[in-house]
Parts: sequence; C-alpha cells; structure tokens
Amino acid sequence: MSGRSLAVVVVVVLLAGCASPVDPGPAPAGTAEQTPTSNASAAPETTASPPATSAPAGTNPWGTDPIVVAVDNVGEPGRSFASHVRDAAAFWEANADRYAGYPVAYEVRPNATAPDVVVKFVQTIPDCGPTEDAVGCAPRVTAAGQIDRPETVWIRTGLSDESTRLVLKHEFGHTLGLGHDDAPRDVMRAASVLYTEPQPNATERSFPWDDAAFTVAVDAANASNPDGAREQVDHALGYYESGAPGMPSNVTFTRVAQADAGGDRADVVVRFGPTEGCSKSRGSCINTVGTDPDGDGAIEVYTRAEITLLDVDTTAVGWHVGYWLAFVFGAEDDAEKPPPFRDAGYRERRGEWWR
Repeated sequence: MSGRSLAVVVVVVLLAGCASPVDPGPAPAGTAEQTPTSNASAAPETTASPPATSAPAGTNPWGTDPIVVAVDNVGEPGRSFASHVRDAAAFWEANADRYAGYPVAYEVRPNATAPDVVVKFVQTIPDCGPTEDAVGCAPRVTAAGQIDRPETVWIRTGLSDESTRLVLKHEFGHTLGLGHDDAPRDVMRAASVLYTEPQPNATERSFPWDDAAFTVAVDAANASNPDGAREQVDHALGYYESGAPGMPSNVTFTRVAQADAGGDRADVVVRFGPTEGCSKSRGSCINTVGTDPDGDGAIEVYTRAEITLLDVDTTAVGWHVGYWLAFVFGAEDDAEKPPPFRDAGYRERRGEWWR
C-alpha cells in the first residue's frame, strides 16, 4: 500500500462588526448595520509518510486505460457529489500532462463494481497522519507497484461546493504523485481557506456562542470612578447569572484581570474611553468578533464581545453592559431583551434595574 498524505486544514475567517446606541436619550437607538472585515490564516501541514519513489518521467502508474472512479457517499446521503468528482477529474485530464508528467483519463461511474479509485465522502476522516481536522486523505501514487485497487480517497462532508471541489482536486493530485510542494500551488499547497455549507448567522441563532461559560475582563482605568464602574459591571453579570428573563439560564462569568489573560483573549471585554471602533462623544458601542465558516460575510458564532463606554455616568454603566450582553446572547431587537432594556429612560438606566 502507498503512504497517505493529508489535504488541507479547515481555516475559518474572523469578522468584526460594530453597533452602538445613543446615551442619554429616551431609549437605545438600536444597532447599526455591521460592516465585517475578514482576516484568514492557514497553518502548514505535512504529509503523513516519507516521499515515495518517483516513477519514470512520463509514465502513468495507473496504466493507459481510463481510471475508473466510484463514489461512496456515507457522510451526507441527501447530497449529490458525483458532479464535483467529475469536475476534479476533468481538471486533471486537462492538466496532468503539464504537472504530473503524463496524460490521464477518467471514467467517473458512481456505482462502478470494480473501480480503480473509490471516493468516500464521510463526516470524519480516518486517521491519516498527525494533522487534526483534516478534510481529505489520499494515497500519493508514484509507481504502479504501490497501487492496491481500489484505492480510497477520503473527503469530509459539510464543505461548500467550491471547497469540496478544491479538496477533490488536491487529493486527486496526490493519486497522480504530486506532493504539497508541487504545482499548481493553488491546488496542491498544504493549507487553504475552506468554507462549510451555509450555516445560520449569529443573528439567527437563539444563543450564538459555543458555550455559556464566559471570561470577563474590565479595563476601568479610564473610567471616572473605576471602583464604581467595576461594581456596576458586576451587577450586570450577576443579573444574567441569576437567570434573566428570556435569556440562557446557565450563563456563568469568570472575572479575569486582563483582557489578554494567560495569552487568551477574554470572551467579554468592558473598557472605557474612545477606541478605533467606537469614538462617540457619549454612549456605548459593541464590537463583536466571531467565525464565518461558510464564508458569507456574516458571523456565525461569536468568539468575543468588546463593550466600550464613553462618558457614561457611573450609575448607568451596568445598564449599558447589560444591554449589550442581551444583544450578544441572541436578543438583537430591543423587544427580545429582558424588561429593563426595553424603552428604558434616563432614570431607569441609572436605577437599580438589576433588582
């Protein structure tokens, strides 16, 4: 059997967006449209086995007949992948002579009884080396003696059509002897940005976080009354921990001293004074950061919430923090928020609303 090599690691895109109500005023003005920006990165990945012996230049280890490819979809039965397999096969029929050194032909017959290659679509890739979260695995074939028909190409389900085609092209490239350092680089590189099938956006989820245990950092250095501001934040956190109406009942908060504690960013950061994303003369803003695995330009799951307060009375700090916590807990509309954050006037914001 030939050695196995890995494909690409799922890398998600980070997005950031801001929204802000006005204070003082009869009620919050709601939230502004988010304007996300993206930042993507990928970690290098290595093959799972030593390089195989190279075949003589121009020799097709699969022989002169077309490579028969079957399709076995056990991971997502309601979805058809045959057209994506055909697209990957067509790509290499047009490019194998240039990149692999020999021409190749395919016959994609999903139900073939004696195929040369079976493409298995599964929810989880079997063990294929040291890399976690692999989305594909295939043999790197450089000599006819390595082939044990049918060879298996593993592809993880749940990816978008475009990403599925890219992973298929990558894995088919391995079956033609190509490694992660070979051309074409946009197909064979060890890591790529991939996207999932469409997922609900954070604003469409009842609770848009992975879990309900939060770390919270309060930077009150620029607050007019730092101790009072911290006490107000505690009121807001305690309000949700005790079970706010309509909010998740299992929310917990762990206070940390710094926004970046132990190298990890706090889940919720409360700070005072203007920032690049919040420069209002008075009021509060929130910056939400999260993942966009389906690449639609909207956050699907929040990973951090940064609440900024500017020239807010100390007695109103807790209300503003509580307002934005409701927002990131799934209550974007004011009508969905707990009662203290609906149509709250000047005095209500500065009263003991948490009681």
